[in-house]
Amino acid sequence: MKILLGISGASGAVYGVRTGTVLLSAGAELHLLVTKTAWEIIGAELPGSPPPRSFPARRQWVARLLPAPPGNLHLHAEDDFGIPFASGSNPPDAMIIAPCSMGMLGRIAHGVSSSVLERCADVALKERKSLVLVPRETPFSAIHLENMLSLSRAGAEILPACPGFYHRPASVEELVDFVVSRILSRVGIDAGLLPRWAEGGAEEEGKKVKKTGAVNRLRRER
Repeated sequence: MKILLGISGASGAVYGVRTGTVLLSAGAELHLLVTKTAWEIIGAELPGSPPPRSFPARRQWVARLLPAPPGNLHLHAEDDFGIPFASGSNPPDAMIIAPCSMGMLGRIAHGVSSSVLERCADVALKERKSLVLVPRETPFSAIHLENMLSLSRAGAEILPACPGFYHRPASVEELVDFVVSRILSRVGIDAGLLPRWAEGGAEEEGKKVKKTGAVNRLRRER
């Protein structure tokens, strides 16, 4: 399965990196596009040394960040319109942008293909391929909401980075994995990162949450 993963310039680069890691673990052929601003955010938000500036050095840096079997990981230059997925004759099986900035989302919503990532998203939409956009912004303005509605009507999946808490997360990593598991489920991959509701104890945890809430209400009423 060929999946194009875009990481755009919004806070939450960890969502994209973790999505890429799990996709590779699942055996996907991963094609990665990182915008200029996203490289800067990765350097600011992720631990370790920041990404280098030259593209060849970035290839090596990404290979260390996302270990993969030969031929399974491809980093594409942000300005290379010659990549396969920029044409409708060779679309990816699915495309994900995580995180997706509001600027990127707005340009895709209006068919503005000024960058390679925007053009690939345009191709995914017109070829009826799965396109999952993961906005990480709050609050949403009316413009943001209208753009998301337009994209949803065009066939895109809008999946905000909003982790749940019913599984009782004990770390930031578990919060991230909640969102990543939802992302991958939209492209047909069961990541197995967290138990589903009513499986593996998730239902029991939900009952505990409800019971705790009921006890707290009784205490307040007394």
